[in-house]
Amino acid sequence: MSHARHHGGGRTAMRLSGERTTGSLASAGRRAAGRLAAGMPLLPVLVVAVVVLVAVATRAGMPWLPLLAAGPALAAATNGPRGVVCVGLLAAALGTALGLAHTVPAREPAAVVSALPAVTAASCLASAMRGRRERVLAAVRSVAEAAQHALLQPVPETVGPFQVAVRYSAAAAEARIGGDLYALVPTPHGVRLIVGDVRGKGLPAVGTAALVLGVFREAAYDEPDLLAVVGRIERSLARNLGADDFVTAVVVGLPPEGHLEVVNCGHAPPLLISASKDVTAVEPAPPAPPLGLRSLLDVSPGLQRLPFSAGDQLLLYTDGVTEARDHARMFYPLADGVARCVSEEPGRTLGALHEELLAHVGGRLHDDAALLLLRKQSADEPAPVPARATAAR
Repeated sequence: MSHARHHGGGRTAMRLSGERTTGSLASAGRRAAGRLAAGMPLLPVLVVAVVVLVAVATRAGMPWLPLLAAGPALAAATNGPRGVVCVGLLAAALGTALGLAHTVPAREPAAVVSALPAVTAASCLASAMRGRRERVLAAVRSVAEAAQHALLQPVPETVGPFQVAVRYSAAAAEARIGGDLYALVPTPHGVRLIVGDVRGKGLPAVGTAALVLGVFREAAYDEPDLLAVVGRIERSLARNLGADDFVTAVVVGLPPEGHLEVVNCGHAPPLLISASKDVTAVEPAPPAPPLGLRSLLDVSPGLQRLPFSAGDQLLLYTDGVTEARDHARMFYPLADGVARCVSEEPGRTLGALHEELLAHVGGRLHDDAALLLLRKQSADEPAPVPARATAAR
């Protein structure tokens, strides 16, 4: 009896061990199938499935077999090498099944199906090269964004009694940086800001923008007179720019006295938006040449002083906004757009304005575009929340 129990217990243990082994194998198979399914790109698999279904429905398998190569070729454009291999294996398996299901000489389907590994290998190489290019592009974008943040430093959403918002779009979407520039500096002489546009594109324009912004940040803090700030930028550019290079810019000061100071050097006129939503262009008086050309024209910029009351807003921008054209080659009407989009929140105003601008051009700007909107709060409005920096977008 004891012997029988011993044999019975042994059989039970063996059965349980076998069940565990079978369960482990089934679990491993499910994991492998899951990994294979996860690596299967949907669209290439659908292409392969459609080819097979058409071949079965028309009962003419051989003429359709070469189209199975479209599966791994398409996977190379959308997925990594693993996905390409999965689609290639699937196409080869289904191609072999189709060849066996039709009464044709074996060498014909074998020749077609044997071409699939070659197509799959080439597609894997193309997928790996595409992935490498994407990684390089991502690294370039990361460096460009770091350079942009160093050059165009984030602007606080509130500075004293002022609310501020910035919107910046570079035409070179891959690099996300261009020749437009802006800065806002709180100083002992009040808040000062600049928006400008460097002639040219690429790294030379970025270098010039960095020079202008560096001089502006120093001079804005040191010089009590706004014209002296502009003079220091002019002298620095005269020493460093080529004969044909220049920078258009508007330099604005908001001294503690409460009025607005504007110096326009060949730039598009700022838009002054009153508390009642009236939009007026601040035309330069007298007109002055861009920065870097004063020595050639012997004309100095003038300082304009304007009232700037609670609820008033000032919009500075670059010509990438006003020169944006639609499909009919019509320029974007910025003043009309501001009148439609203006609100008491500068960020919301620029968001709506930017969306309208993109809709006007059909989705993508062809030149760098910068928008900076400043609004003076009234005394009865809630105190500004501590500043959170607003970066270019």
